Amino acid sequence: MFFTATAPLSGDGTINLSPKGLTGSFAVLDESTVAYLDFAGSNAETIAHLRENGRITLMWCAFSGPPNIVRVHGRGEPVFRDDPRWAELVGHFPDIDTSVHGLRAIVVVRAELIRDTCGYAVPLMTYDQDRDLHAKRFAREDDASLDAYFAKKDHVATSIDGLPGLPLPLPPTPAVAPAAG
Repeated sequence: MFFTATAPLSGDGTINLSPKGLTGSFAVLDESTVAYLDFAGSNAETIAHLRENGRITLMWCAFSGPPNIVRVHGRGEPVFRDDPRWAELVGHFPDIDTSVHGLRAIVVVRAELIRDTCGYAVPLMTYDQDRDLHAKRFAREDDASLDAYFAKKDHVATSIDGLPGLPLPLPPTPAVAPAAG
C-alpha cells in the first residue's frame, strides 16, 4: 500500500491525498522512474494537479517488520489511452486485468528526491487481502457506460478547484494483444 499526495499551484487550493496499492498496480520502470495504474473513481484530483503542475509525492509506510517510511518526491504525468506510450506502459503490469477496473490513465513519476525516515510512530498492522469490490463494480462497464459514469460525477472532468481533470470522453480502451504462448 502506498499514498499519493498532490496539490494545485493556488495557495488556497485543495491538497489531495489518495491511498493506492491494488496488488500488481505499481511498477519500477528504471532507477528513477516508477508508474502506477489510475483506476476509475469518483474524482480525478491527482490527474488535475499533475496536468497543472506535475508535482507529486508517493509514500510507503512499513506496517510490519522494521519501522520505515519512504517518500518519492517527483514530477508525474498521466498517460492516457491514446498516448503512443500506452501499450508499452501497460506491459509493465502483467498481473492486472486492466479490463475490469476502468483503467483511465497510467501515472508515470520521475523521482527528483527519495528519502526515508524512521517510522517509529507508524502502527503495526497486518495485511489480509486486496478488496475485490472495485473490480466487481467496474467490470460491468464498457467505454460508453464508464464515460456516462464519469460525466455524472462533479469532480472527474473538473477538479474541486476548477482545474481540468480527466479529458472526457476517454479514448477507447486499446485492444490488448494476446500473450504469446
